[in-house]
Amino acid sequence: MGIIYNETKKDLPSEQLHKLFISVGWSDGSETSDMIKNYNIPFINSTLVISAWENEHLIGAVRVLSDKMFRSIIYDFVVLPEFQNKGIGKELLKRCIEHFPNSEWLVQTTEKTSSYYEKNGFKVIKDVFLNIPCKLFSQT
Repeated sequence: MGIIYNETKKDLPSEQLHKLFISVGWSDGSETSDMIKNYNIPFINSTLVISAWENEHLIGAVRVLSDKMFRSIIYDFVVLPEFQNKGIGKELLKRCIEHFPNSEWLVQTTEKTSSYYEKNGFKVIKDVFLNIPCKLFSQT
């Protein structure tokens, strides 16, 4: 398996990102063409983006928002299902933490996937998180 990791490219191909999100059930594919065209904007505006490639095909990605010192938050950590359980996700996480090794690392996830993060050194915290949902994804 010839996987190449890229730690400098933030402008990932929007259509490939969209397909990646569909493959793991984070999108139902109903986005408008404008939304798909701009799918990479959150990645471009993130502090750190690490992507995994097989040839020219995007097979995994993670984006991080960080102050580069105290706190780093993982968003959109995704690997194509056919490439899961091959160490790609673990490598993406490892590379993230290497960039800001002294930072506190946070990730919001579900109970179903929390054990994955725990196996990779994350601890469950009992803080209260509040939010105002993104208007692009909320039902009116």
